[in-house]
Amino acid sequence: MNTELFISRRLFFDKGNKKLLSQRIIRIALTGIALGLAVMIVSVAVVTGFKKEVRNKVIGFGSHIQIINYDSNSSYETQPVSEEQPFLATVKQIPGINYLQPFATKPGMIKTDDYIQGIVFKGVDENYNWDFFAKNLLEGTIPDINDSTRTSQILISAEISRLLQLKINDKAIFYFLNENELMPRMLQLEVCGIYHTGFEEFDKLFILGDLKQIQRLNDWKDDQITGFEVVVSDFNQIEKIEQEIRSTIIQFRDKDAEILRTESITRMYPQIFDWLSILDMNVWVILILMVMVASFNMVSGLLVLILERASMIGVLKAMGTTGWSIRKIFVYLSVFLTGRGMLWGNVIGIVIVVLQNQFLIIHLDPATYYVEYVPMNFSLLHLLLLNAGTIVITSAMLIVPSWLISKISPDKSMRFD
Repeated sequence: MNTELFISRRLFFDKGNKKLLSQRIIRIALTGIALGLAVMIVSVAVVTGFKKEVRNKVIGFGSHIQIINYDSNSSYETQPVSEEQPFLATVKQIPGINYLQPFATKPGMIKTDDYIQGIVFKGVDENYNWDFFAKNLLEGTIPDINDSTRTSQILISAEISRLLQLKINDKAIFYFLNENELMPRMLQLEVCGIYHTGFEEFDKLFILGDLKQIQRLNDWKDDQITGFEVVVSDFNQIEKIEQEIRSTIIQFRDKDAEILRTESITRMYPQIFDWLSILDMNVWVILILMVMVASFNMVSGLLVLILERASMIGVLKAMGTTGWSIRKIFVYLSVFLTGRGMLWGNVIGIVIVVLQNQFLIIHLDPATYYVEYVPMNFSLLHLLLLNAGTIVITSAMLIVPSWLISKISPDKSMRFD
């Protein structure tokens, strides 16, 4: 039988402890541990949820990786590439790639009787994956695009709809300027759907429609596009998969064909992803501070417990119990008490996360934060790691103050009890 564990459990469940002064101090320490763990749970949930939400919105507009013409610059006016590429079948077989789809972009302006707004027309074909925009569709329908006829249906954002007073089934004139042309080309398109992602930087910019419209505007051939969007299953594998795609393109490249290059979403929008990476440092600062507070709270509580149980320590020493065994008793007791505080901390933290996810209580300014509410990502793995880290670090810090037990003299502690 583990004698130290048995004694610590008896002390932990002893109802007579409620009358001791140490219980008030322990209660304060446990409150600090509970609140500290709850703050850590909420902090990790907010940061991971925020990064996931913003990242998914950026990827929804531009995918994980793009294969484009080497001569295309960072603008949305691009150089065409052929849709018939010899490497496509091999690229689709690369592990981690979900799907690959052609696209084209064309900057322009939309004009109504009273307003003018700059936009980017993104053209897609009949095989385009509309899951992201279908999830964020406010009203109307997704454009009905097929491989035979050219459609004039477009999907616009709620911001463009509000600015230009456009509604479902309304028609608007779009203006596009080509290089070496003095007069802009006009195109009348019909609004079939309105989406809203909350990412105002992109919502005010992108409209989506038929890729064949952009081919006509640019005088491209039927098989010419801006490039291919590649969607992967794991965001953390983007660099590895991009390298494999690049190697495959080089392997199949014909010397007479156009030169292609790959562009990851992190390089396309570095300011957004650099900003998201800074959030990790903020989380680590919060975690370190909260664990330190919890540890010092429990250390102070342990010291009070030792002083209050000095007579018991004296009796155990007089009976021949070693100092290390007595130290283990109080470390076990402190771990039990810490566990009680952590239990309440988990309850408080999980309740806050669930309430926010269900009722979206805390709202944000989307113009500043790219989201309309505080997103929280609940992860069982993060929860287990936070609890394990807290209990391990707190227990490790309790070993040092328990050294005070070796300074307690049996005869003095028993004589003046």
